[in-house]
Amino acid sequence: MTLKGTRRRGAELEDAILDAAWDVLVEQGYPHFTYEAVAARAETSRPVLYRRWPQRDDLLLATLRKHWWSRPIPVPDTGNLRDDAVEFLRHAADGRFRLFTLLSVQLMDYFRESGSSFAQLRDTLRTPGQPNSLERIVARAVARGEVPDVPRPPRMISLPFDLFRHELLMTMKPVPDEAIVDIVEQLWLPMLGYRPSPPAD
Repeated sequence: MTLKGTRRRGAELEDAILDAAWDVLVEQGYPHFTYEAVAARAETSRPVLYRRWPQRDDLLLATLRKHWWSRPIPVPDTGNLRDDAVEFLRHAADGRFRLFTLLSVQLMDYFRESGSSFAQLRDTLRTPGQPNSLERIVARAVARGEVPDVPRPPRMISLPFDLFRHELLMTMKPVPDEAIVDIVEQLWLPMLGYRPSPPAD
C-alpha cells in the first residue's frame, strides 16, 4: 500500500507498476491483464501506464523482461559438452518448472490472440545478436574440438531445451533426470557429431 502523501516517480514508480503487472498476470492470466487491472493494483492511473507503454503488448513485454527474462538459467562451464548440457537442463528443471508451466498456461490466450509462440516471444525478449545459452555451450565445445566447426541450424542447437520444454508441458511435472540425460546423450550429442575431448595428462 502506498503511504498517503507520498508520490512515486521514475524508476520507483516503474518498478511498482511492473511488480503489479506481474501479480495480475500470474494471478489472473492474460485475458485480465488490462491497463485498468494493473493501474488499480499499482495504485496509480491508466494515463501513467499509457505514457510509458502505449500498447498492452509493450506493458506485457516489459513485465516479462523484469520478472522472467532478467533471471536467466545459469550456464555451466564444466569443460565438457555433455556435462554442460546436462547441468544446464538440470538447472532449468530445478528452478523453472513452476515458472514455465505458469507462463505457458497464463499466456495461452496471448499466443492465440497474437498468433505467436513461446519461441517467438523468447526471440523478442532476447537482445539482438546475443547468443543464447546453448549456442554458447556449443561454441565452447567447438573451441575444444569436441564437435566439428560447421554451420548448424538454430533448431539443432536449441533441440535439448525444446525437448525439455515439450516434456515439461506434456506432463506438467518436473522433468526427471533420466529424461534429461537421454535427451543429451541419445539425441543431441550424436546429431552434433560429438567427440569427447581426450583426458588431460
